[in-house]
Amino acid sequence: MSEETIRTRIWQEEAEPDNAFAAASCHCHGYDVYGDLLAHASWIEYLFLLFRGEAPSAQQARLLEGLAIALANPGPRDAAVHAAMCGGVGGSTSASCLMAALAVGAGASGGAREVRLVMEDWLVRGTDLALWQSSLAAKPIAGPADVWPAPGHPAGFDPHGVRCTGPVLQTLAHLVEVGCGADLGCGSSLAWLQANRSSLESAAGLPLAMSGVAATALRDLGCTPAQGEMLHLLLRLPGAAVHALEQKEYGHKNFPFFQVELENDPGPAQGIGNCVEGGA
Repeated sequence: MSEETIRTRIWQEEAEPDNAFAAASCHCHGYDVYGDLLAHASWIEYLFLLFRGEAPSAQQARLLEGLAIALANPGPRDAAVHAAMCGGVGGSTSASCLMAALAVGAGASGGAREVRLVMEDWLVRGTDLALWQSSLAAKPIAGPADVWPAPGHPAGFDPHGVRCTGPVLQTLAHLVEVGCGADLGCGSSLAWLQANRSSLESAAGLPLAMSGVAATALRDLGCTPAQGEMLHLLLRLPGAAVHALEQKEYGHKNFPFFQVELENDPGPAQGIGNCVEGGA
């Protein structure tokens, strides 16, 4: 009988001699996970190793850690977190709450797809300011074979914003500080984004969003657009999880449902809601 083999560059296992279903040792990109990394690596260093296939420098680890903190909890205003909260208050399972957050947080308006689009823009435009300005001024269009609808705004910018928010500015400033050390030259895209933010916002007609900062940081970490999209989904889950647990504890009577107010209410339609006397 032929032996089936799983092909992976990431992971290597040796089975226990008396249990073929359990691993005796595990290596991630050549590093002994339980014999070495468990005692000497941080979570962020291990995460970088998993995605990039090599150990991070101290600078890269600080940059990824800063990004992870900035993205960990987008807060209840975020649609993905609110989806998880709805699951929690409705009594859904933990997995269902996280799946709701992933589904809502996957899109091209503040979600992981938007991060991927920004990273793809970086590949085409680089640090050519004129190219960024002309591209941002053009209306976004979807590819003919793309299953995603055309974005309603330039990727990486806030469609509802009037000016760049404090958290976005603070995150950008911190990531530039930790990611632009002279030793490795890491962080050049972040520094360029900070220096040209006003010009880019003028071209887009919108302020920079957290998705634009995250995409730029992921580029400086050497991630591909596909890796950046996946990491963005992963790093935003902690906030969704804790808010879902909290709302499940509070119950539906305390849940902040949105209220819709009509500015020009035409009133009830004629013939609807009237009582009919008599019977058949």
